[in-house]
Amino acid sequence: MADAVARLRLLRTTGVGPVTYRQLIARFGDADAAIAALPMLAARGGGLAAQIADRATIDREIAATTKAGGRYLFIDDPDYPRLLAETDTAPPALILRGDAALMGRTCIAVVGARNASAAACRFARQLGHELADAGATVVSGLARGIDTAAHVGAIAGGTIGVIASGIDIAFPPENAALQEDVATRGLLIAEQPPGTEPRARNFPSRNRIIAGLAIGTVVVEAAPRSGSLITARIAAEAGREVMAVPGSPLDPRAQGCNLLIREGATLVQSAADILEQIRPFDLRSVRSPIDPFDAAPPEDASDGQRRSIVGLLGPVPVGIDELVRQSHLSPAIVQTVLLELELAGRLERHAGGRVALA
Repeated sequence: MADAVARLRLLRTTGVGPVTYRQLIARFGDADAAIAALPMLAARGGGLAAQIADRATIDREIAATTKAGGRYLFIDDPDYPRLLAETDTAPPALILRGDAALMGRTCIAVVGARNASAAACRFARQLGHELADAGATVVSGLARGIDTAAHVGAIAGGTIGVIASGIDIAFPPENAALQEDVATRGLLIAEQPPGTEPRARNFPSRNRIIAGLAIGTVVVEAAPRSGSLITARIAAEAGREVMAVPGSPLDPRAQGCNLLIREGATLVQSAADILEQIRPFDLRSVRSPIDPFDAAPPEDASDGQRRSIVGLLGPVPVGIDELVRQSHLSPAIVQTVLLELELAGRLERHAGGRVALA
């Protein structure tokens, strides 16, 4: 319990995200040592020490999680899903309600529009049922429309709902009964602490978990700038299979799917198409566990090296590989400086491993 409390204190510290958390544990060995080093690292980055969550705050969070029927799963736990752990921004801790064994099956994400057509909802419900009946776990986000239909179709065979709120908050409100059903008969996953209301910034984080859990993502109906396309993009960046159901060019809700197909996503029209597409990749889910804290030995940076890296940064996100290339410094030194800047509140991390000055 003491180790869990220390891990949560580190994770709930301002400026500590999934990437920073893993780097800190890899560098200092455990959460207590990492917490002790935060003031020094922030000072090197040119800022004040981040606000560290106190023991009382974490005790209240753990009590609220237990009261809601939830439990924690940390990234180095043997039961943590391997495919999610492989992603760069895997959550260091998940809060679960339900059957965690569902994460060990072949997971397929089914996502789409909130204002979906009746025909698309019917198709998503059928897909969910047939995929779950074939032994797959259907993953979605418990949103209105396609997500709801996919969960309803798969509920009897196995489904995972990933939410953007705390484990004790139902959103949208009309899905409260469905969310409870998923938690009871399937698996409910939250990354945010209990009591967290669904905020706009939490939905992209929720989407990365959906894409990370799944070996393939299916988009049934989506507008060109929808959250479903964000999930598909995250899946593609992680090297997962992206599939889309084609729709009428006259329906704006189908434009996102048609765009994905034009850009290389696999066109699918049935559960059989989906299962055939992901079968060659299925062995990835049964490989041996990875070490989430495996990292090259850290290297401290000199003041000159810090100035060099800061000089290459600006408001436009840039890839870390590009910083290594242009600075002529080792990846370990670049990562160290970025870590210090983030803890000082001077760095923002963006999708695709890119960073920018805050």
